[in-house]
Amino acid sequence: MSKENLQTATLAGGCFWCLEAPYQRVPGVVKVVSGYMGGEIDNPTYRQICSGTTGHAEVVQIHFDPSRVGFDELLDIFFILHDPTQLNRQGNDTGTQYRSAIFPDNQHQQIQAQKKIAQLENSGEFNNKIVTRIEALATFYPAEEDHQDYYDSNPSQPYCQIIVAPKLEKLKRYLQDQ
Repeated sequence: MSKENLQTATLAGGCFWCLEAPYQRVPGVVKVVSGYMGGEIDNPTYRQICSGTTGHAEVVQIHFDPSRVGFDELLDIFFILHDPTQLNRQGNDTGTQYRSAIFPDNQHQQIQAQKKIAQLENSGEFNNKIVTRIEALATFYPAEEDHQDYYDSNPSQPYCQIIVAPKLEKLKRYLQDQ
């Protein structure tokens, strides 16, 4: 697969470590990079993001082969991995940097994201209103190196065991059902 045939999806669903590890295990996903998007300063640092004052979200940028996995399936996984009804938080992680957001790469992704949210709202799958925002694609800033491949580099770290590992189990169940 040449790089020209890859597509990119950028998603925010709480801590980027919680999305990075599962998406790295999705067949058809070629690369996942943790980073920041949607804020007001250039080249933000993790410390700045954690202050909640930059406007950035923690995101994962997913490079995928659309002949093996579609954007729609990546969205299905996204809505399984996090709670899209929590405004500016996921579990104990609170602040706008942990918001639920989709940053469409093109008009097709924008339409798919809108349809997926409407479909989920109408399905009654969630007891509360979905607060996931569809935001304009902005400059992506990769996170510092120690945030890349975090789960694989730190599998016994308590956060990874308590928070990330259950998300990997959710992904495993989803993939088995497909």
